[in-house]
Amino acid sequence: MLGTINPEILFLQEEDEVKAGLLDMKQILEITEKTYALLGKGEIQNPPKTHLGIPEGSGENFDSFFNTMPCHIAGDMNIAGVKWAAESNANATTPGIPYGIDITILSDPATVLPFCILDGTVITAMRTSAVAGFQAKHCAPSDTKTVTMIGAGVIGRTMIMAICEAIPTVETIYLCDLDVAKAEALAAEYKDQYNVEIIASADSKACADKSELIIGETTARKPFIDASWVKPHSAIVCVSNEANEEVVKAADVNVVDYWKQMKTFENKAIVKMVEAGELAEEDIVETSELALGKQVRTSDDQFIYACSLGLGALDITVGYQIYKNAMDMGLGTTVKMWDKPLWE
Repeated sequence: MLGTINPEILFLQEEDEVKAGLLDMKQILEITEKTYALLGKGEIQNPPKTHLGIPEGSGENFDSFFNTMPCHIAGDMNIAGVKWAAESNANATTPGIPYGIDITILSDPATVLPFCILDGTVITAMRTSAVAGFQAKHCAPSDTKTVTMIGAGVIGRTMIMAICEAIPTVETIYLCDLDVAKAEALAAEYKDQYNVEIIASADSKACADKSELIIGETTARKPFIDASWVKPHSAIVCVSNEANEEVVKAADVNVVDYWKQMKTFENKAIVKMVEAGELAEEDIVETSELALGKQVRTSDDQFIYACSLGLGALDITVGYQIYKNAMDMGLGTTVKMWDKPLWE
């Protein structure tokens, strides 16, 4: 593929991607670990995402937003790509359309021709939970049996998959949501897929008190997890804005997915702590260090906090694997940029 001048593009819709193995969480976890290892070795260029909120200057009170997430993966992949990620508040109450809608483009870094365009929405859901699952594998106590998951949306679905694959000691999952019926429906959907009891609840704090691992997987714009949730022999992992500065301050170890990007988002609790001089950057552990063998839990009595913001490179590496699977299976629709370029 490298150096091709073929202007054909393979388009993969969600249904193609599912057939090509996108819902295989074990595969996504493996790709996640490999991607963070490559990042840690300096083989990935992944600049911080560019954020466009609508209306302009709306901050956390946006109606919708778009993020641009470009990257280049060197090594044996040697591909470039970009994810165009978006969310809309209106979609949350509109049947038939996801809250977040993403698209991924894979390109040849030599000729810069795109060779695949994929729906990125399910990829986002899978890789988001895979990151949390990988972090939890390293940060949760070794004897973790009980997990509280806060949020029964799309990420709640993929998080069940990620935690059950990443932490085989888990026996009970409390799936919490203010909409208990939503949590009950999701628990029923997954009750026979893993050897784990899934219990729906509206009381996330009470469930967290009984759990070694707490996962925030909401669309929260303001933190609701504070110091009262913190205890020894536990870990809190957040994929959004669920935990406040008290949680960061109380942690024996703080883990982030990618500090270069995280520090550009000033509303994040861990960034506020660094800016206030209450946490040193050098004391923050990056997920790439975990992928390269760093041990962060030295005692089961520790409390560890981990958070993530989303790594664009993961959308590209996962998308590339799905592309290869789809090519082997003859899936997708081929389109062309041109028959003959008008100008060269």
